[in-house]
Amino acid sequence: MTEKLILLGSTGSIGTQALEVARNQNIEVTALVAGKNVSVMENQIREFKPKIAVMSDESAAKELKLLVKDTSTLVLSGEKGIDEAILTDGDTVLNSIVGIAGLRPTMTAIKNKKTLALANKESLVTGGELVKKALKETGVKMLPVDSEHSAIFQSLQGVPDGMIERLLLTASGGPFFNKTREELKYVTAKDALKHPNWDMGAKITIDSATLMNKGLEVIEAVHLFDIDVDKINVVIQRESIIHSGIELIDGGMLVQMGVPDMKLPIQYALTYPYRAPLNERLDLVKLAKLTFFAPDTETFKCLPICINAIKEGGLKPTAANGANEMAVELFLKGKIGFLDIADLVEKATKAQKMVDEFDLEDVFNADKAARELVLSSI
Repeated sequence: MTEKLILLGSTGSIGTQALEVARNQNIEVTALVAGKNVSVMENQIREFKPKIAVMSDESAAKELKLLVKDTSTLVLSGEKGIDEAILTDGDTVLNSIVGIAGLRPTMTAIKNKKTLALANKESLVTGGELVKKALKETGVKMLPVDSEHSAIFQSLQGVPDGMIERLLLTASGGPFFNKTREELKYVTAKDALKHPNWDMGAKITIDSATLMNKGLEVIEAVHLFDIDVDKINVVIQRESIIHSGIELIDGGMLVQMGVPDMKLPIQYALTYPYRAPLNERLDLVKLAKLTFFAPDTETFKCLPICINAIKEGGLKPTAANGANEMAVELFLKGKIGFLDIADLVEKATKAQKMVDEFDLEDVFNADKAARELVLSSI
């Protein structure tokens, strides 16, 4: 069980909920890492009193340093600052940094033999083979924080090896469920940010609307659970009550259910293998029904693009992820349409050459090339 926490991405949705868990479970927070949100970080420093606080943005770090000069917290910035945060005496690193920016910190945490609670799916999407190799070499434990992968992980507890037929990966369907491509031509970022069930950051909410998030989670599941992609079944579960699960070789299914809230998977990763009290309850009678649908992969092309990318392997998933990060940024700025996101992801993925072996720098080069292709295509 976590005693001292190093939290990467502390001012985001996962980060703020992780601090709620830390507060309730009396977990000491030794380091905090964020991007630019100085005001939230200042409040976190004053409450949790970490040894180190890092802002990835240098100007934000300078501002924060002045605001908390009356505290004992050391304020740092950039990648070197993140490395210093990971080197503090925390026993668990919870990585909730958004995007491929979380890959280097993931590798640093593993190298320094910290238990890794992973909410940064891009670490496995882009560098899955490298991450798994590092885990094997160091013996470090990695625990999933994404609600779907946590649900699968929870369902697997006590199940003997060789008993799994396939994984069930559920999706809400996002705000555009049942919409046609014609109806999606002119939707705006404001429309796409209206998620029916979850309160998340902008990037992941757009990914949910395109089903890219589910595609990334399929790739993540392949690496997390060492399973063939063809044994992962994606199902739309509109109420977001069944968070995912497993199907056994005898046809039985084990699933994890709960309210659409991230505190439970965060807490389970931090208290594993123990369960701690949490005031989140599901009222099945009030819920009344659960609905299930097959994903519309003709309209929402990002999901099959990701599945094909992991089947082909190499740096194809990296290209898909990089193109998506760039395309979502452009969509949020109103520079491209909603349907353009999938088209650009597909174009960049196809453009990425096949490679059998690669290192960390190859990953970042492929990511850069995919982003440049997107920018040159608009």
